[in-house]
Amino acid sequence: MATISSNSSGMQRKPQQNRSQERVNQILDVAEQLLIEGGHKATTTRAIAARSQIPIGSLYQFFPDKEAIFKALAMRYNQQMYEMVKILHTQAAVTMPLSIYVDRAVDTFDQFFVEHPGYQAIFIQSQDLLPVLEEVDAGFASQLIQESAAFLAQRAPSIDLAKHKLAALLIIEGAGQLLWMSLGRYKALREQLLPEIKALVLAYLQQHLNVE
Repeated sequence: MATISSNSSGMQRKPQQNRSQERVNQILDVAEQLLIEGGHKATTTRAIAARSQIPIGSLYQFFPDKEAIFKALAMRYNQQMYEMVKILHTQAAVTMPLSIYVDRAVDTFDQFFVEHPGYQAIFIQSQDLLPVLEEVDAGFASQLIQESAAFLAQRAPSIDLAKHKLAALLIIEGAGQLLWMSLGRYKALREQLLPEIKALVLAYLQQHLNVE
């Protein structure tokens, strides 16, 4: 996984040694846990430093404030999702039945959302940081659209790449919002929603790629 850039994440300085990178990862891990346990307001720099058992000054060597920590945490989540999508887009996926690909893709994202409650918390609870987080998310969405459009182009090279990018945008934004919405529903309702989300994505992709 790529190391977080000091320029893009708002960090004070980029870790140059493994020990420093481990310290940064520790800070982010603790911030994530505190966010899940107590929410945005309880996740202060002092609380993070105390739980990490490091001096507050050591934390500030890497992160100037809580906003920078949350921004770096959001970027780490996005990086994890991007790596997950790259694994999904194997050469075998290019020729597999579209229904199987859609089933795996939707399940993969749904599993990520379920297994990372901190991802939900950081975007739902941190309302005062939304402009910063939306900026991070916009950059990630663009990266994800490029990756997905390139994958669609492998399945249907005769279709213009611009149309693949539009299709990727609609799928990622649309299915993403539907999956996000389903997280707040009862388990029984979620189990009904997931097949419907898959059916919507499959129907759209079949039309876009001109396949049955």
